[in-house]
Amino acid sequence: MARIEVNGIALNVEVWPSPPGPLSLTVGEGESPIEVSASVLPSYAQSRGSERNGLQFDMSGRPPSPAPGYDTSGQPPSPASGRGVGGEGRGAEGVPPLLLLHGFTGSAGSWRGRLPALARHTTVVAVDLIGHGCSDAPDDPARYDMDRCVADLLAVLDHLGLPRVAALGYSMGARVALRLAAAAPDRVAALVLESGSPGLATEEERRARCASDEALAERIAREGIEEFVHFWEAIPLFATQQGLSPDVRAALRRQRLCNSATGLANSLRGMGTGAQDSLWGRLGGITTPALIVTGALDEKFRAIGHAMSRAMPDARLVVVPDAGHAVHLERPGEFDQIVVQFLLFLKRRQRSCL
Repeated sequence: MARIEVNGIALNVEVWPSPPGPLSLTVGEGESPIEVSASVLPSYAQSRGSERNGLQFDMSGRPPSPAPGYDTSGQPPSPASGRGVGGEGRGAEGVPPLLLLHGFTGSAGSWRGRLPALARHTTVVAVDLIGHGCSDAPDDPARYDMDRCVADLLAVLDHLGLPRVAALGYSMGARVALRLAAAAPDRVAALVLESGSPGLATEEERRARCASDEALAERIAREGIEEFVHFWEAIPLFATQQGLSPDVRAALRRQRLCNSATGLANSLRGMGTGAQDSLWGRLGGITTPALIVTGALDEKFRAIGHAMSRAMPDARLVVVPDAGHAVHLERPGEFDQIVVQFLLFLKRRQRSCL
């Protein structure tokens, strides 16, 4: 864990596996690797079919047959070596380093349960976005602007010596990841967008959302973080999380409570869905290979995911059954498998182009 000074603020950054130098952090012993089973995963080699949008794969339906070269062994991937940060910024055996971006009220710690799977294949960098976790929470809402957030992330990547990464974002983090790819396509090798959106399509929608986000920000400032978290965890978007184990729900609550009222309120004001410019009209120009992941029970973001996958030229959609908005929490094993197989698919595709 380290605090990195960027553009006048400090962001908390966690890196796995341990890079050389002061950012050393090791994954704990005794963590079990996942087993990758092709039977529940999409055949990413079909990403470019007869339709412009490529593959749309609903895991609640019948999966396609594995493509040639697809791993059907069911065995865990071999441990990787040479995972240091810096140099060419490459992950293990050609897998790009993975930048993890949490959702609203989250932090870098939101991803720790995913590390046994993800960190076995590449360097993983998780950031507390501005106003969240242990990162600074400035008083000026303008400092939370989406473009300034992207500039902060690029400065973090420069600090770590990573010229290119795959960016995985959840919800708010998915909006940030998409914005990062739009602003700096040469820095983003791939996208994994979990329950994300390109923003709101019309000015009327954005004005209405800004008004509701401002009311929510005022509520946070007035009532404090504990009352807000009690309200937030009960909203309909997270209804499916009631099925999580008591331990997981308690850990999620503790993590949310580690945020500050100022940080969350200003995050809504500066980089909320209404505050950001819409990217709907630019999706056709985002050629970065993208994996869009949604839960089958999250009807709103499932529909958004379908629309995004149709608009983006190199995108694939996976809909995970029995999952709501937070797929990585509600169906963690499937989520790990989907992401790992996508990263390995990108490695194979890169090699086939050499």
